[in-house]
Amino acid sequence: MVNKKIKWLIYTVLVGLIPILSRLFVWGVTESGVVSLIMASDFIAFGLILHISNINEIEHLADDEKSWKTVQNGISIAFIAFYSVLFAIIMISEGVPDFINVEAIKNCAVGLALVSFGISFSVFHRISKAVANGGTAE
Repeated sequence: MVNKKIKWLIYTVLVGLIPILSRLFVWGVTESGVVSLIMASDFIAFGLILHISNINEIEHLADDEKSWKTVQNGISIAFIAFYSVLFAIIMISEGVPDFINVEAIKNCAVGLALVSFGISFSVFHRISKAVANGGTAE
């Protein structure tokens, strides 16, 4: 069902991109150096939104795919834990700026967010295929 993917794209992806898109807009209309173009926290928020959405959608599936649901929930929980650690590291870097390599954290957050997008897309692709083939989503 294409409608499910479109809803995912609008309700999950676009909402998750609000911090990133807002930063791009503010960066574009301010003087150079006032606002950073890319911040790890924006990508952490994006990844968290994707994985929370995965968990929510998977819970509404019928119980005939319990093992797949368990694996996907576990993956999402692991990514949420990674994002939580990255966020904690960002908070430490605010107090002790030279203690943490902020560029490395930014690269990790962007990389994880891209992987999260791929995982979320595959989850919603499978869910939409199951619903289109007569599967049940509660």
